[in-house]
Amino acid sequence: MSSFSSSMQDLPEHVTIDILLRLPVKKIIHCKCVCKKWHNIVSDPYFADLHLLRSPKGLMIHHNSERDNRTGHLKPGILKWVEIEDEPDHHNLQHDPVMSLDLNLATIFQKTQILPVGSVNGLICLWQFGPKVDNTYICNPITREYMILPRQRYYRKGYAIIVYGFGVTLKTNEYKVVRTFQGNIPPDPTSGSRPSLLEAEVYTLGMGHWRSLGQVPFWCSGFDGPSLNGHAHWIVIDRDSPEKLCAFDFDTETFKLFPSPPCEYIEESYNHYISLGVLKGCLCQADTFDSQLTIWVMKEYGVKESWHKEVVIKESISPDLDWLMWEPVYVIESLKNGTILIVFRRDKLLVYCPHKNVVQDTRIFDRYLTGMIYCPSFLKLQHFRLERVHVF
Repeated sequence: MSSFSSSMQDLPEHVTIDILLRLPVKKIIHCKCVCKKWHNIVSDPYFADLHLLRSPKGLMIHHNSERDNRTGHLKPGILKWVEIEDEPDHHNLQHDPVMSLDLNLATIFQKTQILPVGSVNGLICLWQFGPKVDNTYICNPITREYMILPRQRYYRKGYAIIVYGFGVTLKTNEYKVVRTFQGNIPPDPTSGSRPSLLEAEVYTLGMGHWRSLGQVPFWCSGFDGPSLNGHAHWIVIDRDSPEKLCAFDFDTETFKLFPSPPCEYIEESYNHYISLGVLKGCLCQADTFDSQLTIWVMKEYGVKESWHKEVVIKESISPDLDWLMWEPVYVIESLKNGTILIVFRRDKLLVYCPHKNVVQDTRIFDRYLTGMIYCPSFLKLQHFRLERVHVF
């Protein structure tokens, strides 16, 4: 053991904790392996809570560019943590392959596909689907732990749409997964006919079972609803709805209509896609048209009048970049200098630089990717009672 490690051993525990909290996540993981004392400190919920308060905000990219040679389907993919060096005058995205979590190597995910449906406080909710497979997992890529939730009540049969939300309550700090099962979907969503089965269920981590919430009052789209202020949010499909967004309150476990931004249409556009995200700590909506992207931001949560048109990005500003808009654009986050990170067509991680009014390709990953804001955490899944925890 080095002299530094020896001297650290003699320090009071509160001083050791303060020093460890100042280290990069990768260094903390290394320190955890030095001795039993440091291992116990890092594994303690108190340390996890303190670290989360100052946890550096980064990205979690789900990259699944490989296909199964037998089925032709995409493989489960790899969770890749991207650190953000974010300063007012510059920014940098860094990916360390050592910190990746390769889901392709996990036996439980073989011959299936994986989609991340949300991230809260370092925990990620994953949906596993495939022939006769419909499972929900919670994992922590930093501690390499995961748990599989009990089989859901509404097992997918035939054609159906599953809409997910993952969040934490504001009052009791409970982590919950909500999902709606939309069965027997009409072939034409514009017809106004609602699904014949539209019900929801919720799972509280540590409770060991799903609970039925009964009928859902709204028909929603966007399988992964962004979580903010103790709510999950989705787009409402119902044509007659006075608002085009809805929210699920994780505390009261109720659905409600949510104020939506003004409807905008471009006559010469054949396509109009909508996606939701979180930008600068505020709910945002991205309206994708044939040749432009409009980003709305709700400056004051829950107040309809606070919706603000943050930026309009024309396709023509970057003629050398192939980004014809025939799929939704997903906004991930904004940096200190105003740069906006977006995932385009699920195959490019782009940045919009407002000062230069240009869109650039980061070229970090190739095609088939999704992304979300991720704050690394040392929260251990063993702290949730009644859950069986495994290690990758």
